[in-house]
Amino acid sequence: MTRIVVMGPSGSGKSTVGRALAERLAVRFIDADDLHPQANVEKMAAGVPLDDTDRMPWLALVGTALNEADDIVIACSALKRAYRDAIRSQAPDAFFAELSVSRAVLQARVSSRGDHFMPTSLVDSQLQTWEPLEHDEAGVRVDESADVDQATAIIRDALEARTV
Repeated sequence: MTRIVVMGPSGSGKSTVGRALAERLAVRFIDADDLHPQANVEKMAAGVPLDDTDRMPWLALVGTALNEADDIVIACSALKRAYRDAIRSQAPDAFFAELSVSRAVLQARVSSRGDHFMPTSLVDSQLQTWEPLEHDEAGVRVDESADVDQATAIIRDALEARTV
């Protein structure tokens, strides 16, 4: 089974890398943004950061989607350890691929997107919330210097090393 969460703040490339990884592994891809209730989308579009009360039901949906599929890649911010723990409570074998990207790059990417509900003003709140993967969490960190092909290769190799 392959259950991967490509994680990072808005603008980190999680959807792009997640889609490419899913294609490379020939598995299903879901963007967790599509699982947000409308109230969350409206709140973020208005420039209001989500709080844990907003996020936890959404994270339960992410975990359920992971658990219901044998082979899947989901792009999800999963900003804090508690959020990843919430996902793991539904899908204990989830593997997290953290995309580590600088604030400047995040802001540039988010400001260049015209078709997304997440405004640039929320990048800082996401970075304030951000907790990198800890040593005891199943996953891998991918630096922003990796292009999409390199990132998918790093994630695939880390996943394979885990299952050997």
